[in-house]
Amino acid sequence: MSTNRNVIPVEDEVRKAAIELKKSNLASGVAKIHSLLLDANPSWTVSEKRVRKILQSEGLVRSDGTPSSTTNIIHPSFRLNQSLDIHKWTSKVEVKYFDAIKGKGLVAKENIAKGDVLWKEDPFILAPEWEMYDLQHASEACSLCSSLIRDHSPLHISCEASTTATPCTARYCNRLCRLQAEKVHPLLCSARNPASVPLLAFARDAQWMALHALAQCTSRLLLASQQDAATFDLDWEVVQGLAELGMEERAQCLREQGLEPDRENWRRAFELYLQAFKEPRTPAEQTKLTRILKKPIPEELQKFTFEYQAFLRGLGRMSLNLEAHGGLYRLHSHLNHSCTPNVSVRHLDKRTSLSRITMIAKEDFEIGQELLITYTNPQSNLRDRRRRLSEWGFGPCQCERCVAEEKDWKESDSNTQEADDLVDQLKAGLGVL
Repeated sequence: MSTNRNVIPVEDEVRKAAIELKKSNLASGVAKIHSLLLDANPSWTVSEKRVRKILQSEGLVRSDGTPSSTTNIIHPSFRLNQSLDIHKWTSKVEVKYFDAIKGKGLVAKENIAKGDVLWKEDPFILAPEWEMYDLQHASEACSLCSSLIRDHSPLHISCEASTTATPCTARYCNRLCRLQAEKVHPLLCSARNPASVPLLAFARDAQWMALHALAQCTSRLLLASQQDAATFDLDWEVVQGLAELGMEERAQCLREQGLEPDRENWRRAFELYLQAFKEPRTPAEQTKLTRILKKPIPEELQKFTFEYQAFLRGLGRMSLNLEAHGGLYRLHSHLNHSCTPNVSVRHLDKRTSLSRITMIAKEDFEIGQELLITYTNPQSNLRDRRRRLSEWGFGPCQCERCVAEEKDWKESDSNTQEADDLVDQLKAGLGVL
């Protein structure tokens, strides 16, 4: 007995029914959900292609139509930095904790006018874009703040450990930068810790900014552990407070897009990382490392640093929090995403330092309104922006722009879907011209 399928349901009806069936049958693919949908609605004409598009748009199946077990489960984790003193930078904003999924963010503490400077900030660590890194490596940019120092000046200072036998290319634009560099540079100095050279060379060859940033961050933490407890605790809280999504977790998100992780490079990077900071290859390199790390490394820091899974989480932490030009900032790292950001990030002129950022209000703010930047290219279309966000476990962006574009996309796509359903009707001999 044939079924009279002569009703083409509206988009919202199909979407609601398909989602409910999928949630009740998580292991089922598109074909099965399509079959269940037709069984539950005998009068409907709905193509399998239409069901696939709905489930893909909701992140309930992969691009190949197979079930997704990770979507809406994996997301970055968050922790508040209780020791963060925002008043060092600004009195205009404050930290707000939203929920376990969204985590923390920044909101206006007072009314703010469009164009106002919200705050200026120097980086916690800097792993600059490779063009700038090469200038630093050539002694043509400050190894701390990245200011260009091509012109000779008596203010410019080279690394004090550099000798003819054991050279180091680090150079600083002034004495203050050289002193500040002691928080990070010694463990990455080719003269003082030559075991770090292969790691940095590997990061440069692979153009792996997150690995370079992790080396900088690890060096800062290890060196802080050699100082007093208060110094270490402040740096420790900064790093622990960063949003985190490990490389294995990210790999699950990327697998939804048919991409596989490069675990061979992960392992190689980890080997070089251990050589740099824990297990140098030669006795001479080991001796130089112990001259820097004289005190025992705290057990919690060792677990946080030298275990493989911790290393992968560290890489993910860097990628998730780095500013576009390669800086890791205490306050900037609290900002959440919107495809229509209301805050812009300004850098100084490229002829000078790129490391200091200035945050500018792009619109008027009322008290309690959230400050937002963009994690994606705002010129991209809706699908590409959401794909980029999904790579890091973020759900579909629901900013005003995305909601409006999604509505337009559904309306235009609905016409195509209805045409497909009419074709199915005709093929089945049930439609009318």
